Amino acid sequence: MTPAPYDDANVFARILRGELPCHKVYEDEHALALMDIMPRADGHVLLIPKAPARNIFDVEPASLAALMGPLQRIARAVRKALDADGITIQQFNEPAGGQIVFHLHFHILPRWADVALRPHTGAMEKPEILDGFRKKISAALEEA
Repeated sequence: MTPAPYDDANVFARILRGELPCHKVYEDEHALALMDIMPRADGHVLLIPKAPARNIFDVEPASLAALMGPLQRIARAVRKALDADGITIQQFNEPAGGQIVFHLHFHILPRWADVALRPHTGAMEKPEILDGFRKKISAALEEA
């Protein structure tokens, strides 16, 4: 099967170019972490590479490796900032695998005992709610 080409008009590519706003949690030369605007849990963060990669199948190994340190650091900060019982990390590939946005990304979802994830409904969270979570998580990152 021939993979589809990377589409540089995807929402994450547009965010990386500054064409769309985001609630930035973390940034370095390789990665950007931002609040998911349609969160499945309070404090749902997305981590994306700055390098164009459609998904796990075409990402350069060095780009993927550069995401792992920030992924761990952000997961720890989310758990601490929101007093979560645990963290779920999700990463989807191709439509059959559940991928909707075709730029590699990791979901960092804080979890609490007996609290189910919300369904992906497409409902957007209020910006002030997202910014409140962003501030808490960013503060925990600074303390780490």
